[in-house]
Amino acid sequence: MNTIVWNKRYELGVDFIDKEHKQLFSTINKLLAISQEEGKEEWACREGVKYLKNHVIEHFAHEEAYMRSIDYSDYEVHKHLHDDFQFHTLPALEAELVETEFSEDSIRHFLGVSIGWLVAHTQTEDLAIAGKKISKWTDLPESKEMDALEQTIVQLIADTFQLKAKPISRQYGGEEFGKLFCCRFAYRSANKKERWEIILSYEERLLLRVVSDLMSTQYLKVDDLVINIIRYVSRQLLEKMKECFPMLGQYELDNESLLTQEQLVSAFEREHPSCSLLFDTGNGYFAICVTTSDSIKGKIASPLNSTNVMSQIKSYLSEENRKKKILVVDDSDFMRKNIINLLGKDYEVSESNSSIAAIKNLTVNRPDLILLDYEMPVCDGRQALEMIRSDEEIADIPVVFLTSRGDAESVKKVMSLKPRGYLLKTMPEADIKKFIDGILAKK
Repeated sequence: MNTIVWNKRYELGVDFIDKEHKQLFSTINKLLAISQEEGKEEWACREGVKYLKNHVIEHFAHEEAYMRSIDYSDYEVHKHLHDDFQFHTLPALEAELVETEFSEDSIRHFLGVSIGWLVAHTQTEDLAIAGKKISKWTDLPESKEMDALEQTIVQLIADTFQLKAKPISRQYGGEEFGKLFCCRFAYRSANKKERWEIILSYEERLLLRVVSDLMSTQYLKVDDLVINIIRYVSRQLLEKMKECFPMLGQYELDNESLLTQEQLVSAFEREHPSCSLLFDTGNGYFAICVTTSDSIKGKIASPLNSTNVMSQIKSYLSEENRKKKILVVDDSDFMRKNIINLLGKDYEVSESNSSIAAIKNLTVNRPDLILLDYEMPVCDGRQALEMIRSDEEIADIPVVFLTSRGDAESVKKVMSLKPRGYLLKTMPEADIKKFIDGILAKK
């Protein structure tokens, strides 16, 4: 997990608030260090958590007193967020720690939520105290509301992620733009009769870039800590949006869940959102989809709560919830397209037109299976397999050769390299699909 690094992006310019924020960062770093000690003592975790909680409560009191002293116009909104964290989120996390006797999972949950909340709140609500506010939408014609929403999201991404986002579509339909992680938030009106559902979708490389920057390390895969950080970052983004969007301001968060790519597509098939925007941050894509109905009722896991959150996140991150990944390496555009069309419905299929390009990306974007053309220029299938087998990080990835030669001598030559198997390019598509399904089922 490493450390969460304080830098100038978190400074508000209000000396005592900046000093207290630095203290919060420092306390979380001490807890991160304790959590990584093999022989950590439970009492040390208990004392660290208690210290963090007490400092948070003290900081909230000081910050609220400052807001009152300057007649801050959004005091009630800001205090409401403090109260929610102090009286609901922290007690639930503390109860989980005690109940599990400070297990590794519960400590990671506590840290992920605390980091996500602290960073996002500092970069949204606390910035507003210092005068950096996003304009509220008042009396905007309908034709201008989408422009205002786009501008708000671009500003929030800049403040929170330090990335420059560019709107690229107002008609996002759930299409894949890489490996997705989706957070779904359901809001209800006070009378419980009206509903808003908002889904925030993050490309994997965007999550890894954001959390790597926060934690001053290089995250190579999304884990439970990353998910918990982004859950609470997402909550803060939406709370800030509520202040700008008059209708949403009347609603409270009812429940939260995580969606897979398949569930997101299912939601769009049932009812296309009234608002669906896609942004390119330069480090991965981000999408926000809004609807006023429960578009995926009965098709998602149970909403997250204090008793199931870690098991739900583990289930969400497990291979069972995700399409297995296949990399097709072939210099023929026609062959790659055919295989993608054949396998794309059931698997996440990526492609490369050369062995060299494919091998460079294997450690970062590791597939579950490689379909490798045996006859390629420059670096053929034999050489590519030798390079894969020589690297401990990727040596165990199953490789199946694609070949157009079915004579006995050619087959003998191919199989002498001990791939997982071989496929003739002239085989019926149904046989190719059955063979690949069998290999991945065994894996």
